[in-house]
Amino acid sequence: MTERLYYTDAYLRAFDARVVDRAADDRTLYLDRTAFYPTSGGQPFDTGTLAGIAVTDVVDEGERIAHVLAAPAPRDIQTVSGIVDWSRRFDNMQQHTGQHLLSAIFADRFELNTVSVHFGATSSTLDLDEEFVSQKTLLAAEDLANLAIAEPREVSVYFESAATATGLRKAAPREGDLRIVDIASLDKSACGGTHVRTTAEIGALLIRGTEKVRKTTRVEFVCGLRAVRAARADHELVTTLAQTLSVAPGELVAKSKLQGDELRAAQSARREAATALDGYRARERFDATTPDSAGRRLFIERRPGAAPDALNELRALAQATIALGDALFVGTLESPPTMVVASSVATLDAGAALKKILVEHGGRGGGNARIAQGTVPTPSALDTAVAAATALP
Repeated sequence: MTERLYYTDAYLRAFDARVVDRAADDRTLYLDRTAFYPTSGGQPFDTGTLAGIAVTDVVDEGERIAHVLAAPAPRDIQTVSGIVDWSRRFDNMQQHTGQHLLSAIFADRFELNTVSVHFGATSSTLDLDEEFVSQKTLLAAEDLANLAIAEPREVSVYFESAATATGLRKAAPREGDLRIVDIASLDKSACGGTHVRTTAEIGALLIRGTEKVRKTTRVEFVCGLRAVRAARADHELVTTLAQTLSVAPGELVAKSKLQGDELRAAQSARREAATALDGYRARERFDATTPDSAGRRLFIERRPGAAPDALNELRALAQATIALGDALFVGTLESPPTMVVASSVATLDAGAALKKILVEHGGRGGGNARIAQGTVPTPSALDTAVAAATALP
């Protein structure tokens, strides 16, 4: 059994221990005691060194803890000195205690219960048992959390029997002795993680955003230096955007709205101009094309298809063309291999005709009697499909 030193002293950074077992490759050691926290309860494992060798993973195996090393430990080593990477440990302590604090505020003030948590390398999340949480609630919870950090409140850790423990935010997860983490007058939870001594050491708590996950709301947050770095990154982004747009940071929203309005007006004007141009081009080509014996005109239009609106523009030209009289329009885009067929000939159903061609050439698509579109697997299939379309009766 491994004695878990972090249970009673989360601030222990160095320790000595006896090697009680090891893996055959000497890269995994089992000790009689350890200050290294294993991945558990959503909190990441500690890193550091054992006997001067980097610890790359710490695994909770129930009664004992496995320490995975970057290189094999000497076979004859019987005792080791361990050093915990304090910056990583303290960062995890800040995030975990911050999560307890935030979950308690959501539960006590807003009746929102935390159903799961995750502590990541750059941010952490907690899932609340509601599909929607308002921005007003999020901001209020964030303010209350930072007020508790500023007060500050003591965070104590002790052991108590599950049979006598009362006031837990969640029901006891098991029988026997529980490790309790208690934020004075705010939260009392059974937890095996590492925590700071007072809420002041959390530093700050910043809610970054939310997303809906099934029937819960996932809240992303950062604490301590992570919150400072995130705020700094946000400030630098806002400053850069303001400089790019030649406005003060406070004018960004108005400037963005103005540019959005201008863009929509420009897009509308472009669509109107494109429609007028399509009509002009269609008329010019229609008048220059000799009809066949049945009075029908055939038009073939090939385009590369790289532009975002290439398909819409091709369809617009097709519709403008068939509006002028009996005509069959066959247009293509190279990438992806796409074909548009439009018909104003009473005896030719564009949708039915194109569907038949696409099936024969491994493609798919559809439309109505006047215009249809579809794709085929390869450029060569597109060429044969076009040949079939231009031969339609």
